[in-house]
Amino acid sequence: MPTKTSKYKHIIDHFSRTQPDVSSELNFRSPYELLVATMLAAQCTDKRVNMVTPDLFAAYPDTTALAKATEEDVLTYIKSVSYPNSKAHHLVEMARMSVEDYRGEIPDNMEDLTKLPGVGRKTANVVLAFAFNQAAMPVDTHVFRVSHRLGLVDDSAKTPESVEKELVQHFPKEYVSRAHHWLLLHGRYVCTARKPHCENCTLTSICDTYNQRL
Repeated sequence: MPTKTSKYKHIIDHFSRTQPDVSSELNFRSPYELLVATMLAAQCTDKRVNMVTPDLFAAYPDTTALAKATEEDVLTYIKSVSYPNSKAHHLVEMARMSVEDYRGEIPDNMEDLTKLPGVGRKTANVVLAFAFNQAAMPVDTHVFRVSHRLGLVDDSAKTPESVEKELVQHFPKEYVSRAHHWLLLHGRYVCTARKPHCENCTLTSICDTYNQRL
């Protein structure tokens, strides 16, 4: 069985060659737009969010505009996403706190981002990684699942934050945010939850789950 160190090296070598330029599948032009899109994307597809955000951002191009909206106003734009009522509430409250506490800017650090209503650690990490180019590792269900199936993290890593810490520890800083996308896309399209497509997987040689079945 490959060592953990060799697995990380294999992933970096393989995806640097096959997917060197990965980026968010959410459409955004600013930290504000990425934060809003990521909040909307919780338990919703990126495709659906990208259908909603153009009109939303045209109506509310920044936190100042969004802070003046009512939840009912926002709901008319996002009613087709999952949990639209709670998301409308969080979006308006996030914008108001941003205006009141951060002069309308989106914070560029974990502590302040996670003070914003509706913003958890995963959402904050997305913003840090892809709006502010920091070495941040968002751990969603795909990253969590793939990391465990491959054996990139210990079995004791039972929470998203513990998986995040282990991945950040082993991936070199310059690869952390790209590695998030590599693992996410692999989980979304190949190592799927119910039935992984091992026959199409390029990582079987380092996968604990696959090799334990042999």
